[in-house]
Amino acid sequence: MDLSKVLRISAAGMEAQNVRMRTIAENLANADSLPTEPGQDPYRRKLVTFKNVLDRQFGAPTLRADRVVPDNSEFRKRHDPQHPAADGDGYVSGPNVNALVEVMDLRQAQRSYEANLGVIEIAKSMISRTIDILRG
Repeated sequence: MDLSKVLRISAAGMEAQNVRMRTIAENLANADSLPTEPGQDPYRRKLVTFKNVLDRQFGAPTLRADRVVPDNSEFRKRHDPQHPAADGDGYVSGPNVNALVEVMDLRQAQRSYEANLGVIEIAKSMISRTIDILRG
């Protein structure tokens, strides 16, 4: 495989994981956000979907972040009748964000990003060695 294709594929993977890490950071930042009035929904966790896209310039399949979609799982409920957003039974809806899951997803995205960065470093090293050989 052409090394320029390798660089392009790895860079696309890094871009996709960057979108994922930013989305996870947003989820973590809003993990404790509560509504301010009864009937309002709290923050809803977001997920990133990916798709394979053919890079026509290089003729290579690449990974792209496709969409950021809401996670439709149930909101957390906690009993706090004093809260301004409490319903008639005294329950407040909280975000459907589990910090432990988010941290694990963040770690996975970080490792994927680092793996792609490693591939780029190796490809750059191979290109440099090839140039050295051609000069010698």
